[in-house]
Amino acid sequence: MTYIPFDNSFAALPEGFYARIDPTPVAAPSLLAVNRGLAKTLQIALPDDEAEIAQIFSGNTVPNGAAPLAQLYAGHQFGHFNPQLGDGRAILLGETIGSDGLRRDIQLKGSGPTPFSRNGDGRAWLGPVLREYVVSEAMHALGVPTTRALAAVRTGQDIAREAMLPGAVLTRVAASHIRVGTFQIFAARRDAKALRQLYDYTVQRHYPDVKDPAELLQKVINRQAALVAQWLSLGFIHGVMNTDNCTVSGETIDYGPCAFMDVYDPQTVFSSIDRNGRYAYAAQADIIVWNMAQLATALIPLMPDPDAAVTQFTEKVHAMPALIRAEYEHRFAAKIGIANPRPADKDLVTALLTLMHVNGADFTNTFRALSDGNARDQFSNPAAFDGWSTDWQQRLKEEPGATELMRNSNPAVIPRNHRIEQMIAAAVAGDDAPFHRLNAVLSRPYESDPKAEDLRRPPTPAEVVAATYCGT
Repeated sequence: MTYIPFDNSFAALPEGFYARIDPTPVAAPSLLAVNRGLAKTLQIALPDDEAEIAQIFSGNTVPNGAAPLAQLYAGHQFGHFNPQLGDGRAILLGETIGSDGLRRDIQLKGSGPTPFSRNGDGRAWLGPVLREYVVSEAMHALGVPTTRALAAVRTGQDIAREAMLPGAVLTRVAASHIRVGTFQIFAARRDAKALRQLYDYTVQRHYPDVKDPAELLQKVINRQAALVAQWLSLGFIHGVMNTDNCTVSGETIDYGPCAFMDVYDPQTVFSSIDRNGRYAYAAQADIIVWNMAQLATALIPLMPDPDAAVTQFTEKVHAMPALIRAEYEHRFAAKIGIANPRPADKDLVTALLTLMHVNGADFTNTFRALSDGNARDQFSNPAAFDGWSTDWQQRLKEEPGATELMRNSNPAVIPRNHRIEQMIAAAVAGDDAPFHRLNAVLSRPYESDPKAEDLRRPPTPAEVVAATYCGT
């Protein structure tokens, strides 16, 4: 029998923070995957019976102790403020306190309509569910703060998108689902009481040492600066950095049109809805600063002197680019084997990236090849690499642990876009083997596995994924 030790705190907030609603049952749930290691951390007892597990994680059976609800929030979407969003296809079942002492949300995505669905069907099709499962678990293995995947279930019924597509439900686990947009909705409504309640709850849950909203803002800024610098160091593009997809916990959330770069190009955009490149790879550092400015704006009403708070908060936001740069330079120095970077080392990194861009070098494979001794093969003009390599090798004479550092900083394998698309196509056709293989290989991203060399290969011209899509 499935047992989930719920300990729900968000549901104890006033009902203005959410709408209570049960998941909508599905026709014929069948388990595609369950993350038993994560379940153990969450202290969830799972049976061997996959049918019973599928009933729980499809939403057909609401487990004892759950308090199902859809959360309310607003958000800036591509720079335009939407005063009310909310969980339109997700339902928070509740929270658990894990064996590590951490509180986490357990949420169903694709579990049916809610009062915030905005005429949507509240469902998800199989493709985005598998993408989020694979990429979020890969990000966790890469050491990136992220939501995680607990289970994926086929619903046994098709849903209408551009065609009739197989439905699925993802069970997502997060430190919480409190977003910048959660603060924005109460600030926009001038609901001082709810804003204060949300602040108090957030501090208690995530930052218990914080004494005032200024400290909360700084804590979130610090985490988001480190997070986005880590994305950049891995060639990751979130694709939809709206404020409703920006957590105050500092976790990566919402793997819709996300992607990892193949060929290095700082202007790379994959999201089909990002027509102007607002969330391009190189724009992400600027956008996270913009998002933190929106959080700052929402927190100002909580300060005793709003005018003074504007000045104070502006200084914090304006200082954020320097935090991102420092983290970025440290991470990229490690990628070329430098543990203790000097100011001049950033020029070494910039020169390499410029060569990679000009010569069409694969981002992940080039950095990994630095420790393998064959990086020049990644360049369309290998001789262009040689001059840079001379300076680099001279610098590494002062870095005795360079090779190990590079292998621990540069993954051998990432969830490449074309492999994800191939995996989704196979699963739609009834073959789940590529999905399970990707999860297995990506759980050890820094290991060189001779049996997984095909997953390291960049796409052929015919395999290139030009655009990725949201899961709605």
